[in-house]
Amino acid sequence: MDIRFSEEDEAFRAEVRAFLATNLTPELKAATKANTGVFMDRPDMVAWHKALYAKGWSAPLWPAEYGGPGWTPTQTYIFQTECQAAGTPPAMAMGLSLVAPVIMKFGSPEQKQRYLPKILSGDEAWCQGYSEPGSGSDLASLQTRAVRDGDHYVVNGTKIWTTHAHFADMMFCLVRTDASGKRQDGITFLLIPMDTPGITVKPIIILGLDHDVNQVFFDDVRVPVANRIGEEGMGWTYAKYLLEFERGGAFASKLYAGLNEVRSIAQAEPIAGTRLIDDPGFRAAVDALEVEVMGIEYTEHRVMAEISRTGRPGPESSLLKTRGSEVGQKINELAIEAIGVYSAPFDRVPGDQHPPVKRNVAPIGPDYAERQMPIYLNNRASTIYGGASEIQRNIMAKAVLGL
Repeated sequence: MDIRFSEEDEAFRAEVRAFLATNLTPELKAATKANTGVFMDRPDMVAWHKALYAKGWSAPLWPAEYGGPGWTPTQTYIFQTECQAAGTPPAMAMGLSLVAPVIMKFGSPEQKQRYLPKILSGDEAWCQGYSEPGSGSDLASLQTRAVRDGDHYVVNGTKIWTTHAHFADMMFCLVRTDASGKRQDGITFLLIPMDTPGITVKPIIILGLDHDVNQVFFDDVRVPVANRIGEEGMGWTYAKYLLEFERGGAFASKLYAGLNEVRSIAQAEPIAGTRLIDDPGFRAAVDALEVEVMGIEYTEHRVMAEISRTGRPGPESSLLKTRGSEVGQKINELAIEAIGVYSAPFDRVPGDQHPPVKRNVAPIGPDYAERQMPIYLNNRASTIYGGASEIQRNIMAKAVLGL
């Protein structure tokens, strides 16, 4: 495989770097560095989104007909990797990368006109109503019901681990409209405004003490039938299409950045009269992880080639998601190992991280130690959300290996 980029693509990379140098403010970089979760609070993400929107780059994966830049898959990949390397805030991915492709492919003309422009501009934020208590990776067992009542569905039930439901404007939600057949049948895909009467959002404070996820309760929530995507009972088909986009993406550049941070910590950490980075065992662990990241980078190029050929990532995206999340956890573990005892002090205030809590005492240990344990704890979920690694391996066995 020749992974070198063309002269045109390298010129595009230079354009992206120039844009980042001008528009990625010190405040946004600091907010990204302080963040320990998967996403960030809405104001920071929207500020970065608006800068991209002004340039016409807020939806790199979108075709030009819907307001995207019309980039090739290679240009999109270059843009994603440069943003990760520069430390930009994460994209408002629930709308841009997940529900938007579903609306584009299966939505009505009215739905496209209503939702896509506000996703593109960043004026509406979305959350995902998939997992339920007892129904996470086994998504087909969901129990939230929607009963047809004239021009509305009446929704009752609950969703859990709903990322950023506390500041989302809209939810794309899977509900059961028929329980008489196979579990995968009778599931319907609804778009639900979060200010609809009967919706209650309760925070879930995770191990790292961040407030990223929530439980959402539906109590006789009336949703117009016009907010249904496609046909009733076909939600499983639309959900599988969406999950291809959730599981793909560019992992390698973020993993390289994490590995470089581990190296930086190891250069500062003393051990037996020298530096940790000079310890042969530790250096071997770092080098072994770098080889794994290189493998992920090559896999990303394979997925990029598949997108160029077919327009969608395909089941290989499960391989990328599995390896990307698992290697990311290994890097987190190595960072904790490098810091040692100073990773243990943990005095964050639950759910109140943005802006950071002001303390009247100095942090315990070096500056770089304070955020590593929250990152480690938060990323323990990375092999569960977006499809657990065990489920991904089943998909690869069936769809890729034909077993």
